Amino acid sequence: MILMKNIIREGHKTLETVAKEVKLPLSPADKKLLKEMLEFVMNSQDDEMVEKYDLRPAVGIAAPQVNVSKRMFAAHVTDFDGIQYSYALVNPVLKYKSKEIIYVPGGEGCLSVDRPTEGITPRYKSVTFEALSYDIISDQLIPVELHLEGYVGIVFQHEFDHINGIMFTTKLFAELPFAEPAFHISEENDII
Repeated sequence: MILMKNIIREGHKTLETVAKEVKLPLSPADKKLLKEMLEFVMNSQDDEMVEKYDLRPAVGIAAPQVNVSKRMFAAHVTDFDGIQYSYALVNPVLKYKSKEIIYVPGGEGCLSVDRPTEGITPRYKSVTFEALSYDIISDQLIPVELHLEGYVGIVFQHEFDHINGIMFTTKLFAELPFAEPAFHISEENDII
């Protein structure tokens, strides 16, 4: 089980290194890590598990964040229409990126960054990834093509950056005049 103590922090060399392609077929260690990364993200969204294990809530985690320099990440995120995207991806490739730029109002967060950050990170409004998705139940790798937009696309881009040795803190801007927010927040901090 991955815990917060297993997550390396900003400044660690692995987080600044382009991760290596995952060799196929998957090794037992790679399968175990994919399963544990997806479980971590799911556990981090469960209030009881957060309290029991002192987890920080997350929607994604990449292998480099647990000091494994391989091109794998997991995401478990629900879009604003209630559609859930739950994947443990291997060797993802960004096949398409829109010209339109968006950002998370108030800025992004990261399990590997413990300090407060100021600024917003530019992201593509829509992206397409091709990857192998590890199905934990069937123990199979399934080729997928994911067309993602808005907040869900931002989550996947953030994790993709991790496997390319890029931290969101290296692309913070005070403002992005030609970008639009991925969503709006009301004065009560509700997403609208």
